[in-house]
Amino acid sequence: MKLFLSLVIFTLAIVSYGQKKSFDLKESVLKQRALWPTRINNFQWIPQSDAYSFCSADWQSLQSSSVSSEKSLELTSVNEINEKLNTSFAHLGFTKWIDKETLEISDGGSVFAQYNVVNKSGLVFQINSAAENTHFHSASKRAAYTIDNNLFVDGRAVTKNKDKNIVSGQSFARNEFGISEGIFWSYSGAFLAFYQKDESAVHDYPLLDINQTPGAVRFIKYPMAGQASEKPRLGIYNLKTKKTVFIKPISGEDSYLTNVAFTPSEKYLLVAEVNRDQNHMWLYLYDLKGKLVRTLWEEQNDKWVEPEHPAFFPNSNSDNFLWISEKNGFNNLYLVDINGEYIKPVTANKFVLKEILKASADGSKIYYSATGPNPCNTLIYECDLNGNNRLLTQAEGNHRFELCDMGTYYYDGYSSLETPNSEYIWTLNGKMAKMLMVSVDKLADYNIGSTEIGNIKAKDGSALYYRMIKPSDFDASKKYPVLVYVYGGPHAQMVTNSYLAGANLWMHWLANQGYIVFTLDNRGSAERGFDFESQIHRQLGTVEMEDQLSGVEYLKTLPYIDGNRFAVHGWSFGGFMTTSLMLRQAGIFNAGVAGGPVTDWKFYEVMYGERYMDRPEQNPEGYSANSLLNHTQNLKGKLLLIHGTIDDVVLMQHNEALIKSFIDNGVQADYFIYPMHPHNVGGKDRAHLMEKVLMYIIENNK
Repeated sequence: MKLFLSLVIFTLAIVSYGQKKSFDLKESVLKQRALWPTRINNFQWIPQSDAYSFCSADWQSLQSSSVSSEKSLELTSVNEINEKLNTSFAHLGFTKWIDKETLEISDGGSVFAQYNVVNKSGLVFQINSAAENTHFHSASKRAAYTIDNNLFVDGRAVTKNKDKNIVSGQSFARNEFGISEGIFWSYSGAFLAFYQKDESAVHDYPLLDINQTPGAVRFIKYPMAGQASEKPRLGIYNLKTKKTVFIKPISGEDSYLTNVAFTPSEKYLLVAEVNRDQNHMWLYLYDLKGKLVRTLWEEQNDKWVEPEHPAFFPNSNSDNFLWISEKNGFNNLYLVDINGEYIKPVTANKFVLKEILKASADGSKIYYSATGPNPCNTLIYECDLNGNNRLLTQAEGNHRFELCDMGTYYYDGYSSLETPNSEYIWTLNGKMAKMLMVSVDKLADYNIGSTEIGNIKAKDGSALYYRMIKPSDFDASKKYPVLVYVYGGPHAQMVTNSYLAGANLWMHWLANQGYIVFTLDNRGSAERGFDFESQIHRQLGTVEMEDQLSGVEYLKTLPYIDGNRFAVHGWSFGGFMTTSLMLRQAGIFNAGVAGGPVTDWKFYEVMYGERYMDRPEQNPEGYSANSLLNHTQNLKGKLLLIHGTIDDVVLMQHNEALIKSFIDNGVQADYFIYPMHPHNVGGKDRAHLMEKVLMYIIENNK
């Protein structure tokens, strides 16, 4: 009997050892980062060498190695820097090399330091603790920053506007057109350009703060489509004379000034101006006294023109630059003579160039990321200024790139559907010089289903790429319900040839509850070129729904799909798509959950909304047809609407207007808010959100 029990226990132990783990829904949300493949932290080439640095797993130590060495050594640590400089940095997450011996470290806000890792000494720069939008110029050791609505440099006020409607040194146009900041240093730090916006005419929109007793109203500036917008100008501050000159838009007081760049000579400033209708762009060259010198580029399109990248100067000894334009249908590079004598095409790819990454030391070679023929990839290319291009990266997937200063080696880190994460050093002639890391798949010990990428044809013949996730115990003889997870809007791509094809772990949790989770990038989504992306013009939602329904039609041809059990979920533009599908294509989906949805484009902001829909008075038919307030009477099935109460991107007015329309039409819908959350729900509350979403789907998709 004892022998029998021992055998049973031994057998159970083997079975238990062989079993894979499962994660619950909360873990799938909160442990996603912990279960993601390990990467080298903050890989950087050390200037003027073939050595490189990286941070330890806990970000407390800076290590170094070289191409020829298999060992690493500690260069410095947080403790050492804090002890030597009397600082209190928490980690080395904000570090960069400024020369071969000197690091720049910051706390991400008001403290910057330069530390020599050889002689163990350095300088500390303490900035006003009230400072925001801080830009530290390493070479001149000067700091520009904002306090409230004014701009400062090293404690000196550059602007002194008492009117809070005049805002300096901050981004404008709600971060469209590639704008993400409002302060721009010249190369030597002798000049500073900055945005100044007059928001006097922009509506003060109220948000309720319930954390106070009684509740208090916080106002934000929110220009809605067709209404009064910001009036920008661009300041150029001379740090020697302490004088500022201003550049105003030429095409209209509420046009856009974008993609600001000083030339290396510090003689000129390049500014791309876009008219408010966003169908005409001029690239202007100004001298630093604010005088217009010449127009270097002009572009028009009856849909939109959207510059998103400032001029790139491949050689610091020349003011000639590279400009990115999709005027031929795809982002490509053009070499522009600063004297306006020529514009020379450098690339003529029929796929999307994403970003210029770096130039060789002499400026003769340019390195850029692009999709290549498969839009799900991010590959690295090299080109010269004569138009000779070659692909550097050998594996398909999504690549990260760093070029060695010596021009001999480059770092390549990538993932794909088959590869969690691999990192190598290559020579520029295509030989692997060093393997840095091949990450273990942390999910290998978990019950996790399969992921596949495929494509179907749109009604116009375009290829539409999809991601399909199946349960870990998938059985092709069974019938599975489907959740369509959708975004569908501009500037986003959901399906990528990367780890898990870009999916979230909660999708795999749902798959293991017996679901197929399906995502399709419809026309209008990113990385496909202008023709594919611009078909949405003046009719946001129409073509996108057509493509999502093509996805549904495809799914229904598969023998393992239960064609009567479809649900849909998305957030932001995906919330708009979810609600559109539930109301304008009623009866196809049994259940939908829409987070932070746009419900009527007249409530959305000027810069994004008018690009795609024009102004309401210019396109009343398009606004009316795609306003979900006009379709609430059609609802079939169950719809849950969710919103953060201080959402300053898609205002709660969208959902509240939709709820009122449901009430007016005597139609029932469900509504749930997340108090004091902005446009998305983060932190620990995100687990609550996903439980709310997925339980609603499971309970109602019947």
